[in-house]
Amino acid sequence: MSVAPDRDPGLQPERTRLAWRRTTLSSTVATVLGVKTALHGGPTPAGIIACALCCALWLAFLRLAHLRIRTLTTAPAPTRLAPRQATAAVLCALATAMCAAALVI
Repeated sequence: MSVAPDRDPGLQPERTRLAWRRTTLSSTVATVLGVKTALHGGPTPAGIIACALCCALWLAFLRLAHLRIRTLTTAPAPTRLAPRQATAAVLCALATAMCAAALVI
């Protein structure tokens, strides 16, 4: 009978931290491309408002991601992500994607 090796609890927080960084990078790319597309033909009032909204959503997501990454790296045993923070992160990511898509179309 073989005994399963003990699970290394240090790997999961590392993978989660890397996932937060990848998602932040994706959000950054979507925001930059949306802003670039909106301002390509010249700034319009609607384009500027959409760019500002896209940037505000990106900053909100960046703040949430930074807080979570800091929690994962400083705590010996990271706590679970609060439902409120998870919901805010998902809404920011979705709203940023919709903003960027609206700017491109």
